[in-house]
Amino acid sequence: MKILSGDQIRKTDQYTIQQQGIRSDELMERAGMALFKWIHDQLQGAPVTIHLFCGIGNNGGDGLVVARLLAEHGYSLEVYIVNYSDKRSPDFLTNLDRLKDRKIWPHVFSKVDELPIVSKDDMIVDAIFGTGLNRLADEWVTKLITHLNASGAFILSVDIPSGLFTDKPVANTSGIIMAQLVVSFQYPKLVFFLPESGVFCEHWVVVDIGLDTEYVANLAVTYELIQLQQVRALFRPRKKFTHKGTYGHSLVVGGSYGKIGAVHLTAKACIRAGSGLVTVFVPQCGYVPLQSSLAEVMVITDKQEKHLSHIRVPFQPSAIAFGIGAGTSESTIDAFEAFLEQNRTSLVIDADGLNILSKKKSLLKLLPPKTVLTPHPKELERLIGPWQNDFEKLEKVIAFSSTYDTIVIIKGAHTIIVYKGLGYVNDSGNPGMATAGSGDVLTGVVTSLIAQGYLPLEAAIMGVFLHGRAGDLAAQHGSMESLMASDITSHLGKAFSEVSSTADEKEGNDG
Repeated sequence: MKILSGDQIRKTDQYTIQQQGIRSDELMERAGMALFKWIHDQLQGAPVTIHLFCGIGNNGGDGLVVARLLAEHGYSLEVYIVNYSDKRSPDFLTNLDRLKDRKIWPHVFSKVDELPIVSKDDMIVDAIFGTGLNRLADEWVTKLITHLNASGAFILSVDIPSGLFTDKPVANTSGIIMAQLVVSFQYPKLVFFLPESGVFCEHWVVVDIGLDTEYVANLAVTYELIQLQQVRALFRPRKKFTHKGTYGHSLVVGGSYGKIGAVHLTAKACIRAGSGLVTVFVPQCGYVPLQSSLAEVMVITDKQEKHLSHIRVPFQPSAIAFGIGAGTSESTIDAFEAFLEQNRTSLVIDADGLNILSKKKSLLKLLPPKTVLTPHPKELERLIGPWQNDFEKLEKVIAFSSTYDTIVIIKGAHTIIVYKGLGYVNDSGNPGMATAGSGDVLTGVVTSLIAQGYLPLEAAIMGVFLHGRAGDLAAQHGSMESLMASDITSHLGKAFSEVSSTADEKEGNDG
């Protein structure tokens, strides 16, 4: 699903109006009707008082359409016009007249009025500002928004939480609605998925308002939302006449004294994600733990007991994961540099591999094309430097990715994969996955998929989604609080099953 910028949203609205031969107020009616239907389907006439706060632009006009339809269906309403400007959009005025024609008289709320009384048992529909907002709210509007946030009432925002910009950060976060739910028109907004702005949007849904899909299909967007449908399109079902060699040989290089468990997690995830063969290269201290705990993998050891000092592998792997638990000793850094100078195999670099690259940035030039990097926030900061906000962070990652021809997986609540100036936003996963070893499992999944023949970008997109979906299934089976990294690995099979179900049908497979 494409994620449109604010400018693209406006142009899509305009194109739809022109192409379909409708008036702008008719498109607004569609949007309001879709929003009303969603609310009505949830409430089913429940006896709740709904407070609608409408601005004087098109977002407010959408809110007035909803108010009219809710009133026609017998809901208890209080409608407020937040009078923050003398200017009114024409479609807002059209729908204000329609509301008054039905003898519904909204309260015109300005800076001289007392703050409205809203009970925690009530519902708020926020339609104050929309995607066209480009400046901070006035102080008195900020006080109103703060008051609504503190009311304890359930808040539903129309299209975007009021006060939130579509394509840039907001300096004054106290002037942003904290929405429990956002009903977004046709497409989600990037700000729903970024750490700094996503906190204002607890949940979101999209409703179809009939925007021209062919026009959107031809739009060049910077970000795309990755959901089950997109991953199913990438998935390749297994064929009957194959063997373990068909599905690649993954090599996991890492480990140091006290950190062999990280290698175990990555190697096991490689196997569970479908790699035909898995070998680990570890210091000698990892031999017994891995041989005794993970029967499916082969083990090669370094000459050193406690850390990596010389990486030599007597076979040609299909994909290599490096850095998990490796440490950053001088001998390990030297070993990694020597390895990079002769390696041409696809790489996935995590953990201390990333820290080594940060310590010695000249090594970045030795990475094979399309190397996959999987940093958490602090590892990312060490690689690209600090950022002022999430938008600057994305700009810096895009520049870094282009400079070094790397695929960067920005791990987080909505992990974003960046390559070739484009971002792919993941929509699976949950807070329970914020646990030790979760990233090690992700590295194993992505490495395994590359070993099986998926292109590195495909493997990154699929791997991140499968990893998150397995985490969701694990949380459903237990709880987010009790979730461990090994639980994610245990639920990869079910995640693959969900992805493969329609793919199998398309292939005509019978088992």
